[in-house]
This record gives sequence, structure tokens and C-alpha cells, in this order.
Amino acid sequence: MGNYTRKDILRLVADENVEFIRMQFTDIFGQLKNVAITSSQLEKALNNQIMIDGSSIEGFTRIHESDQYLYPDPASFAILPWVRGGERTARLICDVYNPDGTPFIGDPRGVLKRALKRAADMGCTFNVGPECEFFLFETDGKGRPTTRTGDEAGYFDLGPVDHGELVRRDICMALEQMGFEIEASHHEVAAGQHEIDFKYADALTAADNIMTFRMAVKTLAQQHGLHATFMPKPVFGINGSGMHTNMSLFREGKNLFCDPEGERGLSAECYSFIAGLLAHARGMTAVTNPLVNSYKRLVPGYEAPCYLAWSASNRSALIRIPASRGQSTRVELRNPDPACNPYLALALCLTAGLDGIERGLAAPAEITENIFAMDAATRLENGIDNLPGSLEEAVQALESDPLMAAALGEHVFPRYVEGKMREWDEYRTQVTDWELRRYMIQY
Repeated sequence: MGNYTRKDILRLVADENVEFIRMQFTDIFGQLKNVAITSSQLEKALNNQIMIDGSSIEGFTRIHESDQYLYPDPASFAILPWVRGGERTARLICDVYNPDGTPFIGDPRGVLKRALKRAADMGCTFNVGPECEFFLFETDGKGRPTTRTGDEAGYFDLGPVDHGELVRRDICMALEQMGFEIEASHHEVAAGQHEIDFKYADALTAADNIMTFRMAVKTLAQQHGLHATFMPKPVFGINGSGMHTNMSLFREGKNLFCDPEGERGLSAECYSFIAGLLAHARGMTAVTNPLVNSYKRLVPGYEAPCYLAWSASNRSALIRIPASRGQSTRVELRNPDPACNPYLALALCLTAGLDGIERGLAAPAEITENIFAMDAATRLENGIDNLPGSLEEAVQALESDPLMAAALGEHVFPRYVEGKMREWDEYRTQVTDWELRRYMIQY
């Protein structure tokens, strides 16, 4: 968000009458956590002395090794513009460390940092631009979420049929106050569905931004008497919410995916990056699409990809190459959904793409036809495999991909798999509205 120093933060807290600071971090399943401190404890926090009980965070540590410390990232300091009252509230995004001063191997932010170091060792930086979709629903008399939208709008419609227009405006204004550059906001295809796009950034900042975005959307929707959810498919028979993820690699200030002399203006590295993503797509899916509900979005007919293919323009393919070239050349992965843990998802995307480059993989032939209109024999003839069809199948694919397992690390991988299989077993034994009851509020 900014290039703040310790001195800058202390000055801003005093000058802006900041009374509370939220020390934020993320668990392995993508849930934002925080410890709130008063400004009197800020120096202690900036000295990395705020302790948490890691055994109380799902997927972190066991009860006999529970002490952990929060190391705030000064660049993440931001004042939360939606908190009302005389005293203001700020936040700092934190890394999680062990008592001996070493990074906690199970911290999702650390997982992404390790993947980024691999890119840095190759002389590359990884930039990401997410496109986050979400739904706004009405609440009942007790403030609980429903699946009613009170909205008749469709793609790119505006008020008065777009009943979420004012909420989107407030979200955009709040995020810009926090340093975001909002590129576009609009109503999406389904009733009550919206999208806000913010400018790409380096992958770590982008993941931080996604977590901040989700918090802002939910908080500001609640202030408007609505409920926001990033649940991928909250309503049967209409489009679900995705998080199309635009990715590019830069080396020495130049976009590594661009080659004006190459076919379609793309470099050999770009094609290998695409090949790496396709080679590991099934293994990544349990992380990029982490819910039972995610696989109700990944079905033909609702713009969500479910087949392993790439194209320069075909939106039925898993990977699309937007028309922009030069420094804007990028690869768009279309299956992730906004409920994912962005730190883990981006770590796997980068690891898969770099594997393609390191091994010099060749991308398969481009698929220009509508894959949804193909029958199974035609897809087989074109070598088009499909994404996993359920969370159970996705977890099995992750367990079968050693590189993706290694990218998550020896701590996160087994705990993530265990948690997701427990979720799958719980779903199979519950009544039919289990997904709504669990995911509507949690995500």
C-alpha cells in the first residue's frame, strides 16, 4: 500500500488519531484473522512482540508448540476508512514467526514468499491482476443472509435496476482511500452479482489486496443492510462468481511473455508457462477452487471453464490470452474462485508456470472452437482433459502432484488435505442446505 517506515507509522498513528490497530494474518484455508491492539502497544508490535496462540488457528500448530509471533509488514499499513467514530482504526498485515525468530512454515504468506524467491532466483518478478466477483443479497428480519437480491440487472446494467450500484461506489471509494487503483466496477451477468477490478501488482501485494478487498466488500455491504458473499455458486441455475487471474513475468523491467516476433506476439517462455499451468491444473484445483460449492460453478454453460485448454480469445478455455501486447501481455487463468486462499493459489500458479519454463514444455495446440459445444469424442480427439468434478477428486489430484504438494510445503500440504477431506465428508452427511449454511457467511 505504501513505502512506510517504522517512524512513518508512529507519526501517522499520532497525527491521524488512530486508536486501534488490527494485526492481520491469514489461516491456511484463507480466513482473515486479527489481533486488535491499542496505539499504546504499537511500538511493541513494530518490535515483533505481539504473540498469538497458534494452536487455536486451524492448520497452524499443536497445543504443545502454540506460541507464535506476528511480524508486521510496514508497507501494509493503512487506515480503515469505513470505521466510524472519533478514534480511527488502522491495520498491519503480518507474517507469522516461531519463537526462535524463524518464519513459520505453515504461514500462507510465507508459502507465497518462498515461491517468489524461486522466481527471483531466475531473475523474474511475478505480477498479478485479479478480477473478483461477488454477490450482494438481502438479509432477513434478524440480519441473516438470504439468497434474495432485489435486483433485476444484468451484465453492465446500471441503476435503478442495479440495486448494488451505491454499494459498489462506496467500496471503490474506500479502497482508493487505502491506496488501491480501481480500474473498473460493474454489474455482472447474474442478478445481484458484481465485479470490481483493481490494478495489477506484484504477487505478494496482489494477495494482500485480495484479502483487503474481501474484508471491505463484506463490511461495506453490511453497512448498507446487505450481505456480500464470495461463495462461488450461491444460487442454482445462474452464473457463479470467479476470480479470473491475470499473470505476467517480468525480467529487468521487460515483460517476459511478450515477443513481437513470436507467434501471436507471445514468447517461448509464455507458451511454456501456459504448458506448466495446464500440466498442473488438476493438482492446483483443490486450492484455486477450495469448496464443495466450487465444483457447482465449474460446469458447462455458465462461462466457467471446466476443460484443460488455452486460447487467444476463446472464453470456454481454461486459459485465455487477452488481446493486449507489449508490457501488458498476460496469461489469464479462468478457473480460480474468490473463496480461495490467494497466497496459496498464487504460489501454486507461479510454481506450475515456472516448472513449464524450466522444463521447456511446449503448449498444446490452441483451441479456438467452443469447447462446451464439443462432444466427449471430439474433446478426446483434441486431447482436452477436464478439471476435477468434485472437491474429493480435486484433493486426490493434489495428492497425486508432487510438485504442487511440495510448493505448499510439508506443514500446509497434509493439513490442507485433511481439512478439505473433512469438509467433503461433512457435506455428504448433512442436509441439502449445508453449503448455504456453511459458506454463505464464512465466505
